[in-house]
Amino acid sequence: MLGSWWVASVLDMPNGKVVLVSWVVLVIGSIVLHELAHGWAAIQRGDKTPIYTGHMTWNPLVHMGQTSLILFLVFGIAFGAMPVDPTRFKGRHASAYVAAAGPAMNLLIAIVCAIFGGLVLAFEKQIGEPLAGNSLMFFSLGVMLNVVLMLFNLLPIPPLDGSRILADFSPSYARLWMSENAQWVALGLFLLVFFFAGDYIIPLGFRAADLGIGFVAGLFS
Repeated sequence: MLGSWWVASVLDMPNGKVVLVSWVVLVIGSIVLHELAHGWAAIQRGDKTPIYTGHMTWNPLVHMGQTSLILFLVFGIAFGAMPVDPTRFKGRHASAYVAAAGPAMNLLIAIVCAIFGGLVLAFEKQIGEPLAGNSLMFFSLGVMLNVVLMLFNLLPIPPLDGSRILADFSPSYARLWMSENAQWVALGLFLLVFFFAGDYIIPLGFRAADLGIGFVAGLFS
């Protein structure tokens, strides 16, 4: 499995080992925090399902499962899941609140990575190499990845978080995806977006990393 094409491609890059370790840590960590954010939000709104099912844990195996881990080993991408019961939610637009918590966590992680990355860039000489370069690589990837995850999850296509947010504010949109045929259409759209949206979203992630880290570093220049 570790001989998969994406691992070999990453290892061929300059500082490939650093990129590989950073990517593994960031993908797994970001998915776990994203799912925990859904869980925390659900609990706040009265649903204890995340607790009862044992998903309020830092264990990535619980959140990702075998299918996601295999996908990660083969393609370098993965997904997670947090079981919730919307019928237990309390408060207006609770479903939207719970759904938005995941992308909000990704935004928070991106901001934190931008702050630390900016500090590393601003004090690069004092930190010295290779620590400064490796740290900057890690935090840059952290911003890029989490901006991409946030934007991707906010797309209004089932089963992404964006569809749940929109469905909570638009009953007609929610009804649109209820039939069996509509669910197959949603699956087809999701697969198209999953495989092709990266060409548009990933460059935005890299741009956000450059701008965010550069902005923070500029505060200390």
